[in-house]
Amino acid sequence: MKTHYQILVIGGGNAGISVTAQLLRKNSKLEIAVIEPSEKHYYQPAWTLVGGGAFDIKKTVRDESSVIPKGAVWIKDKVIDLIPQNNALRCFSGQLYTYDFLVVAPGIQLDWEKVKGLKENVGLNGICSNYLYETAPYTWKTLQGLGTGKAVFTSPSTPIKCGGAPQKIMYLAADYLRKNGLLKQSEVHFYTGGGVIFGVKKYAEVLNKVINRYNIKTHFLHNLVEIDADNKVAYFECKDTDGNIMRTPQEFDMIHVTPPQSAPDFIKNSSLAVKDNPLGWVDVNKDTMQHNVYKNIFGCGDATSTPNAKTGAAIRKQAPVLVENLLSVLNGTFPKEKYNGYGSCPLVTGYGKLVLAEFDYNNEPLETFPFDQGKERYSMWLLKTKVLPWLYWNKILKGTA
Repeated sequence: MKTHYQILVIGGGNAGISVTAQLLRKNSKLEIAVIEPSEKHYYQPAWTLVGGGAFDIKKTVRDESSVIPKGAVWIKDKVIDLIPQNNALRCFSGQLYTYDFLVVAPGIQLDWEKVKGLKENVGLNGICSNYLYETAPYTWKTLQGLGTGKAVFTSPSTPIKCGGAPQKIMYLAADYLRKNGLLKQSEVHFYTGGGVIFGVKKYAEVLNKVINRYNIKTHFLHNLVEIDADNKVAYFECKDTDGNIMRTPQEFDMIHVTPPQSAPDFIKNSSLAVKDNPLGWVDVNKDTMQHNVYKNIFGCGDATSTPNAKTGAAIRKQAPVLVENLLSVLNGTFPKEKYNGYGSCPLVTGYGKLVLAEFDYNNEPLETFPFDQGKERYSMWLLKTKVLPWLYWNKILKGTA
């Protein structure tokens, strides 16, 4: 059994597969192995649509074996320990692997246990989350049975994958209630650990109009800390004007929870993580994607320390930069390609309505299309529901987009 590879890639999700495919397209003779424990590969951006009844959950999953690039080896195991000083890592099986170069792309960790009462009740008692394949359909089921009542949507203070996801399902739910004549008799609440509705002013302005249209009650700087499932009460923490922590209860008939998120524990507990950062992101140069300490290590995707939105669109722009820079180092030169912080968030604002937010590290719009993207458009809804899923399976994962 082979235990040393020229390039080891941790993670068989969007980032890991895209990077591997692009590396092999540049040089098919590279010795690459992908370490990924899951037998299934998911297209997670569609889970919001699943929760709103607008997408088939079965179309979001394929066998992992079907997306492993030709020429790469799949190691079906889980990394538990990183030993970068020895160019090595250890897996759950106990096997030690060594490498010349390492790409760290394991995705993000969902910290369900940080909200008391959440982990054991998600998918039950009106407690929903589109962040799991198993529970996204329950969101739609709950919404259909809601009638008039209190629908609560939460977003944590930590960075999360797809920062707009907590809002997208809220807008779909509000639009569903409107279409069925229930909105005026219902309450829709948005509790967020953040201080603004969206970090880019241009898109925040249109989202605030959407919030007013649906009469959504917003609560900023409120973090979900506990759910009493039996009594259907959520508890949030916020600070008063003197800085004292207050605990606020909120009754619900339906609550959609976005859990706090962080880098996987095996990264947090390693020297690859940003020093003294409790969320444990991989410490990379935000321009080159190269590790700031270990020059034969690169990071891509949600687990990295790049100060931008954690989205699939960001990965699509990070991957080619990483590939070129890794090959440069492999060939004895310095990394020259730079990632500009591009991120994109297709903000679903209702059925058939979407605002395509695109922006850079400075939260300045960086738009693709030759029209004002700060408006709700049906064409962008078609992009989200039809074009992007096709692009993902047929182009992005194959390293051609």
